[in-house]
Amino acid sequence: MNASEQLFQRALQIIPGGVNSPVRAFRSVGGTPFFTQSANGARLTTADGQELVDFVLTWGPAIHGHNDPDIRQAIKEALERGTSFGTPNPLEVEMAEMILQCVPAIKKVRMTNSGTEATMSAIRLARGYTGRSKIIKFSGCYHGHVDSLLVKAGSGALTQGNPDSAGVTAGTAADTLVAEYNNLPALAEIFAANAGAIAGVIVEPYPANVGLILPDEGFLAGLRELCTKHGTVLIFDEVMTGFRLSLAGTQGLHAVVPDLVCLGKIIGGGLPVGAFGGKVEIMDKLAPLGPVYQAGTLSGNPLAMAAGLAAVRKLQKQNPYGRLNALGQRVRDTLLSAAKAKGIPLQVPQVGSMFSLFFNEQKVRNYDQAIASNGDHYRKLFRYALDHGVYLAPSPYETAFLSTAHEGVDIDRACTVLDAAVRSL
Repeated sequence: MNASEQLFQRALQIIPGGVNSPVRAFRSVGGTPFFTQSANGARLTTADGQELVDFVLTWGPAIHGHNDPDIRQAIKEALERGTSFGTPNPLEVEMAEMILQCVPAIKKVRMTNSGTEATMSAIRLARGYTGRSKIIKFSGCYHGHVDSLLVKAGSGALTQGNPDSAGVTAGTAADTLVAEYNNLPALAEIFAANAGAIAGVIVEPYPANVGLILPDEGFLAGLRELCTKHGTVLIFDEVMTGFRLSLAGTQGLHAVVPDLVCLGKIIGGGLPVGAFGGKVEIMDKLAPLGPVYQAGTLSGNPLAMAAGLAAVRKLQKQNPYGRLNALGQRVRDTLLSAAKAKGIPLQVPQVGSMFSLFFNEQKVRNYDQAIASNGDHYRKLFRYALDHGVYLAPSPYETAFLSTAHEGVDIDRACTVLDAAVRSL
């Protein structure tokens, strides 16, 4: 029994399922999860001494790769001043100013400790602002483990074969209406059937928790039009895409401006963080100015703010998005070429530094098509890649990420392995 197996056996005795987040359990791909001893650049080193090229990247935050020296230095300097104050600190003001500078939709912003807290707060704010109760979400979009949003969810909920969580009451779920992504006519029907009752629509503009699904031409603009017509708050959950696809998130790729935006991951530089922001008239409904209560002891934590500022400033300085997109295209083309040679149907949706694999005959446009893909092919590919030093997400229903650290030998090695992995199926 190797070191990871020993650690997992110990963890099983004291942690539910042996993991602190369900998808880490490897239940969807089989085998025992490895434990990471350290990480640097594009690589993880396991407790067993195996070195892996990492395409999970802490599920998105590590856009500069692991253990980035600039982020590490920023944390060190902040640490010397203290770990937490329970008072306002200068770094949270700097972070707020930076977010407003980069993200067009955000005119005021509030920091939280996680993406889940951000989406939870945005939903409450939409309800408090409109005086309405119902929320629309989309099948397969995951917005954190919020009771009202764990309905037809993606990410770990989907990986565990349980898109709807036990413990969510029927009353809570009743206020959540579920729509099909990329289907504007069906969405219009939901609005018509619930006239004057829908407080908000929350969406991952590029769903990335059921694999990666790209919006049809005009879908996001049509969604904006419907929300404006019905006086409904449009919420973009950009916890994954924020600062990853551009400094403005998906708003750098299209002209659609939501009312609220939820952020996380990159703005913490690898430390726990979240944020939500948007129109002034909506954000000013938050306490202490308004009646919508939201709070957090560690919100705006100085260590997280320092790390996030370093990460975003590096993005501003380097503007690596063209390079990252080129890396994403290289991986996509490698996978598609191997699949064509093998005669296996494979879709590889890719945008910038994000991509996923659907073993499917046709382009995947929604949740139902995503889960109809061949999961066995993905599991076999995952195991082959892992055995040969490349770590993909341990689920067919997650998105892979690239970092600037993947350039050079690591991307060469990874593409060689992924080509062989597809051809081995």
